[in-house]
Amino acid sequence: MTKLNELSPREGSIKGRMRVGRGIGSGKGKTAGRGVKGQKARSGVAIAGFEGGQMPLHMRMPKRGFNNIFRKDFAEVNLWRLEQAIAAGKLDAKKAMDADVLIAAGVVRRKKDGLRLLGKGEIKSKINITVYSASAAAVAAVEKAGGKVTTTKKEAPVEAA
Repeated sequence: MTKLNELSPREGSIKGRMRVGRGIGSGKGKTAGRGVKGQKARSGVAIAGFEGGQMPLHMRMPKRGFNNIFRKDFAEVNLWRLEQAIAAGKLDAKKAMDADVLIAAGVVRRKKDGLRLLGKGEIKSKINITVYSASAAAVAAVEKAGGKVTTTKKEAPVEAA
């Protein structure tokens, strides 16, 4: 049996590092395999994507769409997931639920900008849940089961013309 102090890598599996700039006889002396002069011969070169003054590919490609930097990113939870957690005993259907309760139960991982309730699956339990927003199907399903959905989203005021 091999002892820990006798372990060594397989023969030929590890190569020694190249020692550059150690004289002309080493084969990697003087310019150390970097060629002659110029930006790339120096250290700290960062010219990825530069095409010698030609318009770079990423700038030649057409741009599409729009990314709203102020967009809210919601943590989403479906009805079937709530029902599953209630059946497993992780959630108590009699108590009021909100994002913090669902995180503690492991139903959602994080709050993000708010919790959104979606209507996939079915719910049999009578629950009282507070979310940022909910789909119409989710609200209908929860109310059909005898529960209540409270949303914290502030609706934009409708201006009278």
